[in-house]
Amino acid sequence: MAGNWEGTTPMGPIEERIATKIEAAFAPERLAIINESHLHAGHAGGSPDGSGETHFRVRVVSPAFAAMSRIERHRALNDLLTAEIADGVHALALEPAAPGEKVRW
Repeated sequence: MAGNWEGTTPMGPIEERIATKIEAAFAPERLAIINESHLHAGHAGGSPDGSGETHFRVRVVSPAFAAMSRIERHRALNDLLTAEIADGVHALALEPAAPGEKVRW
């Protein structure tokens, strides 16, 4: 991953695909992909023990988002990650921002 990757644990294959696609499409200044699957153990779309790659939080700061509304940013990310959603990602919590915008993280 590029120098802006903020992950602290090894990535699984789906998480790696998400990161690679976002890097290529949006050239982010900051990118954090957090696997929250363990928080959804036994819930719909998750595994009984919370293992796997079903629930992610994606935090991304990119100049590409500067001219987009919040809805356009979410649509762009969802469109980009259509294959991952089809492959079993049940939930994506998206937190896109343009450089200089206030973020909660």
